[in-house]
Amino acid sequence: MQTSAFAQSDTLFGFLLTIFLFVKSDIKTTLVPITILSVGSAPLCTPDRIFPVVWWIFLHLLQFDTSNQIQDIEEDAKNKPIRPLPAGRISLRHTTILRWGLVPACWIISVLHGGPVLFSSVALVLFTILYNELHAHRHWLTKNIVTAIGFASFEVGGTLIAGCNTLHMDAVGCLSVAISTAVFATTIHAQDFKDEAGDRLIGRMTLPIVSPQVGRASILPLLAMWSIALSFVWQLTWACTIMLLCFSVLIGIRFLLLRSRTADQTSFLLYNMWLSVVHMLPGYWRYLQYQHDPLLT
Repeated sequence: MQTSAFAQSDTLFGFLLTIFLFVKSDIKTTLVPITILSVGSAPLCTPDRIFPVVWWIFLHLLQFDTSNQIQDIEEDAKNKPIRPLPAGRISLRHTTILRWGLVPACWIISVLHGGPVLFSSVALVLFTILYNELHAHRHWLTKNIVTAIGFASFEVGGTLIAGCNTLHMDAVGCLSVAISTAVFATTIHAQDFKDEAGDRLIGRMTLPIVSPQVGRASILPLLAMWSIALSFVWQLTWACTIMLLCFSVLIGIRFLLLRSRTADQTSFLLYNMWLSVVHMLPGYWRYLQYQHDPLLT
């Protein structure tokens, strides 16, 4: 039975642990890759900008995750039982209060960085509502599209905060966000294989459920295609291109041949490592330009 508030959270440590458990599974999928892209794409103005970037992304991620986790508690009980709601650490009522209380908190912290960052925050809140409360996550097509646009909102806000001018993104920053959005839209179904049992339980029509063979077979060519294309866009050496391509092929083969839930979890972890590497490439390109002309920023 759940308590009326933070069960097992009557200490500061318990409270922080509950907050951490809301976002734990998305640290590797969202917080780390988007922070990397933001810092590299901006580029980072000064080292002390890293904390505001991470804090902004984290707060908006918490807003999304609380919204998401009040929708289908049964799914989390099957797929992620350590999350606060199925674990009984917090009641549904108090999670709902936290979820909506985070919206003005996100907007207040965003307006401190300027209008464009606030716009990113408002867009992210709206796409969160579309994804969760309006159930865009129920079908694989709308799920992939809305997820990709939501990630773009994260990336725009993070990139603006990381840069020296929070009111403007240069062409490289805009290109990196656009590419990242396309990568997410075409490959994010990699996250759905490990959650197939819980998704079936609530009737969610993800690509691994609707067309499992197509879903698994598509990972290899999509990751390989993006690895080659981005190697040319961001001017990687041939050695780096081959390594990135081989890594993407390894991930694709794993998804195709190794189909247990444990194997899918490992494959998804490798996918996130590949994604983080891809998000480093704009920073790598900027480094190359700086090497040629130190006056460039």
